Amino acid sequence: MLSFAETAELSMAICATAETLGQTLSAPAAKLMAEDLAEHPMEAIANALWACRRELTGKLTLAAILQRVQAADGRPGKDEAWAIAMTTNDESETVVLTDEIQLALAAAKPVLDAGDKIGARMAFISAYERFVSQARENAKPVNWHVSVGFDASRRIQAVTKAVELMRIPRERGQKYLADLSVTPVTENGRALAGLITGEVARPTAKFREKLQAVKDSMLEMRKANDEKKIEMRIDAANELADRRALLIRQAQELESRS
Repeated sequence: MLSFAETAELSMAICATAETLGQTLSAPAAKLMAEDLAEHPMEAIANALWACRRELTGKLTLAAILQRVQAADGRPGKDEAWAIAMTTNDESETVVLTDEIQLALAAAKPVLDAGDKIGARMAFISAYERFVSQARENAKPVNWHVSVGFDASRRIQAVTKAVELMRIPRERGQKYLADLSVTPVTENGRALAGLITGEVARPTAKFREKLQAVKDSMLEMRKANDEKKIEMRIDAANELADRRALLIRQAQELESRS
């Protein structure tokens, strides 16, 4: 909330902005508009007034100011939000998404599961715009969070990009990157990699037993028949379903708290 001095300063800025647009605004009216805007950060309001002076051709209204304040809150547009939501289909991908994207994805999931991607997109966008509108009415700041995928390298790329786009604070991003950093390769690690590369390394006796188990498992996979491969694909699909279910559950918790 703005202080009394900030509210008075904002009232004068609103009057000055109206004057640049050829409009005379009374002090009581400007004060009322300032009080209605008081729940938003002063910087965001100042930027919105700056945009109004350059974009408006008619009168300055509270709706025009609010529209520009809300558009700068960091929430993606509906098309970008849908694209972000669709990356959750790949369990290898680490996704950085907002509460509203997660809630809208949960709302669209039944249609998406039925195989109707066009209908799912329509349901998602409708729900997303509703959730975003509710959040903006409540002056709720955007909240980006990370849904971690299986691919370690993509995790680092996703978090780094989110920091660059200022979706995650740098300090929080550095903590994520520290948690996701790769441990230096040991002799045992090189021996494990040697199963793939063919390079020879000398693991410890204890680790040699584990390597043998891995070799046996890899051999079993090579010999797997078609039926076994189908089972493996089903398991992979179930893992994706589990991830979606987790996102849905988190979305329900978010909605129950709002």
